[in-house]
Amino acid sequence: MLVNGNESVIVQGLTGGQGTFWSARMKACGTNIVAGSSPGKGGRRVDGVPVYNSACEAARDHKLDVSVLFVPPMAAAGATLDAIHAGVRKIVLLTEHVPYQDTMRILAEAVDAGAQVLGPNTAGLVVPGESAVGIMPGLAANIFQPGNVGVLSRSGSLGTLVCLNLVADGYGQSAFIGIGGDPILGTTTLDALRTLDQDPQTEAVVLVGEIGGVMEEEAADYVAEMSKPVVAFIAGRSAPPNTRMGHAGAIITGTRGSGESKASALTAAGAHVVDLPSQIGSVLDELGVRSNVVGAA
Repeated sequence: MLVNGNESVIVQGLTGGQGTFWSARMKACGTNIVAGSSPGKGGRRVDGVPVYNSACEAARDHKLDVSVLFVPPMAAAGATLDAIHAGVRKIVLLTEHVPYQDTMRILAEAVDAGAQVLGPNTAGLVVPGESAVGIMPGLAANIFQPGNVGVLSRSGSLGTLVCLNLVADGYGQSAFIGIGGDPILGTTTLDALRTLDQDPQTEAVVLVGEIGGVMEEEAADYVAEMSKPVVAFIAGRSAPPNTRMGHAGAIITGTRGSGESKASALTAAGAHVVDLPSQIGSVLDELGVRSNVVGAA
């Protein structure tokens, strides 16, 4: 899933502190926010954006392409289903600690409706120079610059660090996709890889993974078929087994899912696996990927 500057966005939970704070920053990145929703608060305006009681109510007045949700965990299912029923086909679910049964219901309804879900527990996505949807620092010029390197990451923080290093090395991003750190996700590593592989602005892909689950290993077969170079960093390779590290999905419970297992699978598929995020720029340079950020350190 990518979002361009022409697609219309509804912010569910706009009147809350986080919704208001991040909406202003998303708008400053070029995001086309046309409406907000908060139950019982319809009729208000936040920074000029009209607020409705629900996404379905907002859909009567606006075409809604994308929803980004700033809602608490127990409200996530109801709010997401509201967006799906309103005809929204791109949903960015930022909320952490969504009950797994609610996530499974959300994803089942989304599949039936033909909607895409990013998250839950995602930091969102950025298309530098066009839009930012979520809580990534899209306005920070030292982190995001328009370019040709697509970045996908389970972690928003690690993704930010990688993008910071890329810009310092002279590389801008075609897009950043934060898939989220939960065990059950609407957009997997493989899904995000396919999106970036098909994106004409993307010339190379940086995959930021972490221990736990098998998404990176399952994506390895697709990496082997890609014509675009892939550079990968796997966080937590020294983590002990049966210990959760940060994200709910970052726990090794068997031989698969370990950092070494992921690194081995990706290396065998032709990806260039680095030990440190700071090494990514030099590998891209060795692969002949052109840098394009003028004046970078």
